[in-house]
Amino acid sequence: MKKKKIPMRKCILSNEMRPKNDMIRVVINKEGEISADATGKKPGRGAYVSKDVALVEKAQEKGVLEKFFNSDAETLAPVYKEIIRLIYREEIPK
Repeated sequence: MKKKKIPMRKCILSNEMRPKNDMIRVVINKEGEISADATGKKPGRGAYVSKDVALVEKAQEKGVLEKFFNSDAETLAPVYKEIIRLIYREEIPK
């Protein structure tokens, strides 16, 4: 039986390769709107972020996503909050 290949993606915050399922996609569409993509299927240019709250908070202080998407901190503040909310939502046992 053939082993199923696990897709790997690089986290833009920590620069390490992880399985795609362990990441959250942040996407910018043609209109320039930036949002967290829980499904991973929104159209646009995407970047992947690890599901680690401490790493996301540290990146917000340093302005990592601001540099990546050429945007200001005011525009990306709700995106950081959405990423953290998605991380906490997945940690809740079903």
